[in-house]
Amino acid sequence: MGLGFCSAISTVDVASAQMLLPSARSSDGAALFKQQCATCHATSLSDAPRQGPPLIRIIGQHAGRVDGFHYSPSLAEAGFTWDENTLDAWLTNPQAVIPGAIMAYRQGKPEARATIITYLKGLN
Repeated sequence: MGLGFCSAISTVDVASAQMLLPSARSSDGAALFKQQCATCHATSLSDAPRQGPPLIRIIGQHAGRVDGFHYSPSLAEAGFTWDENTLDAWLTNPQAVIPGAIMAYRQGKPEARATIITYLKGLN
């Protein structure tokens, strides 16, 4: 009897470990940004400088051009404006968008990227 009980517990533990997390909702954007992005990026120009540039009004902004922020040479020479598509590609793999860019973060889940981008759009 005791052995069967232990097997059942092991099965439950394995099953719960394989459960998928719920998809990110747009209302979770601020929390997701804080959790995954805020260590390096501020959302206000009055916040203290961080490792990455502030992301307030990022949509429509020329890449590599925030006054007072020192960009890597490859990002400073980027010839595009941030929009939903470029942000999605960037969050998927920054080095594929701009080889030599200095950003280690990658987000493989499309729903999480969409949630972050929706949040950033709201900051415009």
